[in-house]
Amino acid sequence: MPPRDPRRPDRVGEAVREEVAAFIARDAKDPRITALVTVTAVEMTRDLRHASIYVSIMGDEAARASTLEGLASTASHLRSRVGRALRLQFAPEISFKLDESVARAARIETLLAEIRRAESPNADAPSDD
Repeated sequence: MPPRDPRRPDRVGEAVREEVAAFIARDAKDPRITALVTVTAVEMTRDLRHASIYVSIMGDEAARASTLEGLASTASHLRSRVGRALRLQFAPEISFKLDESVARAARIETLLAEIRRAESPNADAPSDD
């Protein structure tokens, strides 16, 4: 038996990410999926039987919760779709997890911009060139 490729879970994870992102963008029909959803990452187990899909959801807390519920309800459909599309021996169990990193990064950028404005009050004033 040939040795296993240690990068295979990463490659399969990327393919799963692309397939799930395409499904969400075009084919998701669950009415709870109302917010803007971005698939940020996929973590596959080494045996390729489980996929943790990290999503960033823009919107208020209620929209995020509703959208995450809608995504969870589509997991079984996505499982079969991913298995067929990628021709995997076993379709991975799919679980969605909220990725707060994008929102956290936006908040940090906002705070840094506020600090820059506070440190240089004359930055907004027109110059006498």
